[in-house]
Amino acid sequence: MHFCTTIRRDAWASIRRWSLARFLTVGAIAVSLLVLFILIDFPTLSSLRESADSAGSGFMLLFWLGYVFFTQFPLPRTVWTVASGILYGPWTGLLIALTALTASAAISLLLVRWLLGDWMAPRLKHPAVAGINYRLRKRGWLAVASLRLIAGVPFSLVNYTAALTSIPFIPFVIATLIGSAPGTVVGVLFGDTLIAGTNPLVVVLLAAIAVVGIGGLILDARMPVQTRTVIKSEV
Repeated sequence: MHFCTTIRRDAWASIRRWSLARFLTVGAIAVSLLVLFILIDFPTLSSLRESADSAGSGFMLLFWLGYVFFTQFPLPRTVWTVASGILYGPWTGLLIALTALTASAAISLLLVRWLLGDWMAPRLKHPAVAGINYRLRKRGWLAVASLRLIAGVPFSLVNYTAALTSIPFIPFVIATLIGSAPGTVVGVLFGDTLIAGTNPLVVVLLAAIAVVGIGGLILDARMPVQTRTVIKSEV
């Protein structure tokens, strides 16, 4: 609890020490996103199919960019995954969804580390988190892949949390792609069959995938990692 309180207190102090260029960059991005949100008339799910049919590849690119953009925020990505299946069918829809969510996770990791990496790095040596951070640095891909399998775990939250640890970039991206694939397949298939009616198999598959994800977390927790020496050397 003391560690969490220290993190919250130091976060604001760290932001206040940002350079003017960083403040201006973040402020410009925030204002631009707000203006876009206000001015752009985003299509509803019911009108997306007609827009996709008439716009062709141009709309496909716009949809992909929208998927990447909106999943940067703590918003459900299910709508975009299901819409991929509705608009483009199982194969193209799956390709769009998987590449978009993987790109989104990679961008989130890099962005959060750019904003808070320098501030978080020394705090990862705290005894309360040094062992966990070392485990994630050595075998974080298993935890990330397992969390991606559990539908109830927010996609963006995993990105933000992983960015504040020492998990390597490439293993994180690969684990995201592999771990997100089963749930994304289910979402795209659900979207593809949504017009014909809900397929109960989708619910069964989601439950099975979640069980596998929880099993992966349990396995990761029970697999030994040599942390004592590292913790002592980092404190």
